[in-house]
Amino acid sequence: MTIQRWKLTIEYDGRPFSGWQRQEVGIPSVQAALEEALYKFCQQRITLYVAGRTDAGVHARGQVAHFDLDYGDRPLTAYDLAKALNAHLRGVPVVVLQAEAVAADFHARFMAVNKLYTYRVLCRAAPTTYDRGLIWQIWRRLDVPAMQAGAVYLLGHHDFTTFRDSECQAKSPFKTLDRLDLEMLPYDGCGGIEIRFHVEGRSFLHHQVRNMVGTLALVGEGKWQPQDMQKALVACDRTKGGPTAPPDGLSLVRIDYP
Repeated sequence: MTIQRWKLTIEYDGRPFSGWQRQEVGIPSVQAALEEALYKFCQQRITLYVAGRTDAGVHARGQVAHFDLDYGDRPLTAYDLAKALNAHLRGVPVVVLQAEAVAADFHARFMAVNKLYTYRVLCRAAPTTYDRGLIWQIWRRLDVPAMQAGAVYLLGHHDFTTFRDSECQAKSPFKTLDRLDLEMLPYDGCGGIEIRFHVEGRSFLHHQVRNMVGTLALVGEGKWQPQDMQKALVACDRTKGGPTAPPDGLSLVRIDYP
């Protein structure tokens, strides 16, 4: 028996799925789609282990997962594996960007040292069209410098209970936020503005990024002052934070390994 561990870098549109994690039969998930493609490729029931489970409607440009494959003595290149899986994923908004043969002790989740998420917000009066489901639309301009000033209070190692979903299963609410930057871009040439939140850290609580963005939007709307972000953080109380931003604008962009 020859077992090879493979690392996959994956891109997907999260709109049709219940999230990454496999659910009951009949409920679509990214994991189920990929595991079905693996079965069609090698007729083996294989479990994928992922770096970070994404919620329903959340997208990925650089998700990472690993699995073990017994392919016997037959040759199999990384290119051919990715090509075969993508052939079996046709019609599903999931693609394997890259396959890599890795050491037997590689683990997509436990060896990850950094994750980059990007959250997109569109500020304009006209409804969105081709980015519908891929961006959160707010119908008025937001004060980006004020939001950036508020974001500074969240950097570092903190108890993020205020920005944690009530059903979060993490053992501890303490996380380290290494980056929370805002980028403002012209969207359509007619005054529409796109704001991108770039968020980095080793790991995150359930809904942490979406709760931080939703709360910072209150600052952008002038309903909160930047320093109110610090008050919310130290309260360690979810009811003291702002709303949860919708999943539409969130993408897992990159995962770093040693």
